[in-house]
Amino acid sequence: MPTRTSRARQRWLGLAVLTLPVVLTSMDITILHIAIPTITAELAPSPSQTLWILDVYGFLLAGLLIVMGNLGDRIGRRRLLLLGSGLFGAASVLAAFAATPEVLIAARALMGIGGATLMPSTLSLIRTMFPDPRERTRAIGIWTASLSGGIALGPIVGGVLLESLWWGSVFLINVPAVVALVALAPRLVPEYRGAVAAPLDLWSVTLSFAMILPVVWSVKAVAEKGALGPAPVGALAVGLLFGAVFLARQRRLSTPLVELRLFTHPRFTGAILGAGLAMFSLVGVMLYNAQYLQLVHGLSPLAAAVALLPVMAGVGVMSVVSSVLVGRLGYAVVFGVGSLVAAGGMLALSRAPVGDGLVLAVVAAGVIGAGIAPMMTLATDVVVASVPASRAGAASALSETAAEFGAALGIAVLGSIGTALYRSRVLDGVPGDIPAEGAETVGSSLGAALGVAERLPVQTAAELSDLARAAFVDGLSAATVTAAVVLVVAAIVCPLLLRRS
Repeated sequence: MPTRTSRARQRWLGLAVLTLPVVLTSMDITILHIAIPTITAELAPSPSQTLWILDVYGFLLAGLLIVMGNLGDRIGRRRLLLLGSGLFGAASVLAAFAATPEVLIAARALMGIGGATLMPSTLSLIRTMFPDPRERTRAIGIWTASLSGGIALGPIVGGVLLESLWWGSVFLINVPAVVALVALAPRLVPEYRGAVAAPLDLWSVTLSFAMILPVVWSVKAVAEKGALGPAPVGALAVGLLFGAVFLARQRRLSTPLVELRLFTHPRFTGAILGAGLAMFSLVGVMLYNAQYLQLVHGLSPLAAAVALLPVMAGVGVMSVVSSVLVGRLGYAVVFGVGSLVAAGGMLALSRAPVGDGLVLAVVAAGVIGAGIAPMMTLATDVVVASVPASRAGAASALSETAAEFGAALGIAVLGSIGTALYRSRVLDGVPGDIPAEGAETVGSSLGAALGVAERLPVQTAAELSDLARAAFVDGLSAATVTAAVVLVVAAIVCPLLLRRS
């Protein structure tokens, strides 16, 4: 018979295994930030395709987290974890060897579906593996540090790989971790199945996607065309209409896909809102920072990854310190101050110039990471403590959905703001001796503009490169100021909700 010590050892070893998929899925949100200039040069995607390559993973991950959290409660959380691991690994191989933008988008979509099975399974299994509240708090802290660390680690790992390997290596790195997870989880992680007898409501699943995808398409269409036309407006209206129908259906179901009753608790709502807004700002801006370091300052992928180390340090340190701070200051103060610190970092990054802004960009990124990390860490703690074990899968899925959807929406919205401003500025000033086809290519992205400049006479190339870099920095400034405003709103609203019982 296993002793108490051996059972405790197995729990912590099982936790170590469960951190593998957390690091993988969170790392894949940001690892492309450092690789996207190389992928753009190799596959030549359009601006819309570039945003989908970056975003389809996050949106499917966010859109399916709640579904998979409920499914895990029904078929078994460990079983779902293993099934999703196989899909995630196979899709990673497909992405690594994609020869066209369309294939890469499809592979990233499959990775999002696989990733959606991993995240809620891990957190809900922790909820049942650690019945003791003190141990559970420590375990959730390690889980959250793995999530935040994976997001910060993505660009670093990507830079190291791209220094000597091709861009597909940023996906193949997932495969060894998936193999280890499949081999070790059956031995160290216990199975758990919730007592949920009602069938999964497929209409709710359909409505959730009918709500999300038209809104995302409308945002990306505006970014690509640079104008708000009838089609994007119509798509936005359709998405909002389906959203209203989705919410109405959730209120009528006895076992809904989204537990709207949880949002009647102000603290739960404040934590969910804080997690979503934090990731919206962090991931959207880090996309620009990685391109700023490589395409504006000419750093190699590895050098750019090293320049992003302060972000990882800020996230890692503050994820650990957060539990100490909240014991002394309370959730509301830590959320509010963290939001304001991150907003200050955003405003500092918005002032980074074309020429000598490297140090400012590096320091500002570290401040942003340090401010946002406590919000992410403590949000998970508040959410998981709010529900019974039988609904842990669905509740943890809501927490992760807020974070993942915030990250994907940050890339879509902030990326669209920057792309639209870049396109407007660069097309207004493009040299007159560049033909119309070349001008359209220049307007698609900074990487494409620099590629066109390489084939032009020296003087025209220098003029075009300077123009494109200045336009990109203008787009970066607009995106970071927008993110700062979002964080100031979070600094006001979230503490008000977290102070209420």
